[in-house]
Amino acid sequence: MRLVGLIGGMSAESTAYYYQTFNRLVRERLGGLHSARLLIWSLDFAPIAALQAAGDWATAGAVLADAARRLEGAGAEAILIGANTM
Repeated sequence: MRLVGLIGGMSAESTAYYYQTFNRLVRERLGGLHSARLLIWSLDFAPIAALQAAGDWATAGAVLADAARRLEGAGAEAILIGANTM
């Protein structure tokens, strides 16, 4: 099973939904007590929302890219973002 990195925190509720969904899908596929191999990098959404409101998508993208690099450095083999807007 691959180690997945999830960029979350945009919002905490959506991050929890992604976490629960990943684990449910793994249990459905593998059965028993299996769960997802998952790393979560949870961002503080307030600064991201301020960047969105200011139209500063380049900086918001740089924040996400930094989070992805950190997850990759921690061993993530795939990176996902737990948000619609970003």
